[in-house]
Amino acid sequence: MHIHILTLFPNMFTGPFSESIIKRAIDQGLVEIAIHNIRDYTSDRHHVVDDYPYGGGPGMVLKPEPLFAAVAAIRGECGESEKGEAELPVILLTPQGRLFNQRATEELAKYEELILICGHYEGVDERVREHLVTDEISIGDYVLSGGELAAMVVVDALVRQMPGALGSEESAGEDSHSSGLLEYSQYTRPQSFRGWEVPEVLLSGNHAAIARWRREQSLLRTIKRRPDLLERATLSDEERMLLEGMRRGED
Repeated sequence: MHIHILTLFPNMFTGPFSESIIKRAIDQGLVEIAIHNIRDYTSDRHHVVDDYPYGGGPGMVLKPEPLFAAVAAIRGECGESEKGEAELPVILLTPQGRLFNQRATEELAKYEELILICGHYEGVDERVREHLVTDEISIGDYVLSGGELAAMVVVDALVRQMPGALGSEESAGEDSHSSGLLEYSQYTRPQSFRGWEVPEVLLSGNHAAIARWRREQSLLRTIKRRPDLLERATLSDEERMLLEGMRRGED
């Protein structure tokens, strides 16, 4: 996958993309991340990227010209004129976008190339939304200073979906939200810590019993912490029966 990020603050990405799983994925050639400074696509000598909003009001708005120019340049590098514009997603990171979740992650992970635009100031000129952007994403119902942190979250989630990026091929599939549920409880050595013991089933060596216990833990944790997720989760008949029993136990 090749990810292009349009930002006013390219240095913000140096640390996060130089460590841990993302760095390993880059080193292995699983992902290429290109950071584009929006100011490089301005046409005036002062590299102005924002201006006052028409109609008045506080703050500044990102101008359309540099963003259109940046996307056009990237599309040219990708041979987009041959493929057609719809082939390359252009995603604006904004509090007004659809909520980013595991389903959106899996959807975006199917693309070989995509562009992330980091919004800033009071937002972007509406013509960017109407005629350039193909999708808008928010990482939560709160406001950040800019889209850079949101872009890091999106990239991290996407990289985890790439085969070979994680130490175990099963890791991503067992993460919270991957199955529609929260992940089960995890334990490691020592077996006993301050009198708190590891559940016996995990020491039994009975893989079927362990799998069942973990699924039950996922259901229990989800119903307690995020019951809203259960409306979209794919559950077997047995799991639905377990869930009903847990709900009756809470009554």
